[in-house]
Amino acid sequence: MSAHCQLTGSKPGFGNQISHSHRRTSRRFDPNVQRKRYWLPSEGRYVRLTLSTKAIRRIDTIGIEAAVARIRARGVKV
Repeated sequence: MSAHCQLTGSKPGFGNQISHSHRRTSRRFDPNVQRKRYWLPSEGRYVRLTLSTKAIRRIDTIGIEAAVARIRARGVKV
């Protein structure tokens, strides 16, 4: 599973890890991605989403129906 949020679209960022001697090696900064299950009342079923923690807080604010509408508008199958 890639570290990719279905709602916000956040993906890993890339950069350098710098040691004490100041040598640089590649690393990636993954978003905090969780698999979460929500009840979708309009369809009478559960949906399992891969979300960042920022997106989980956003769903608490806007609601699951609006969030699923935004995900589908981005072209992601739910």
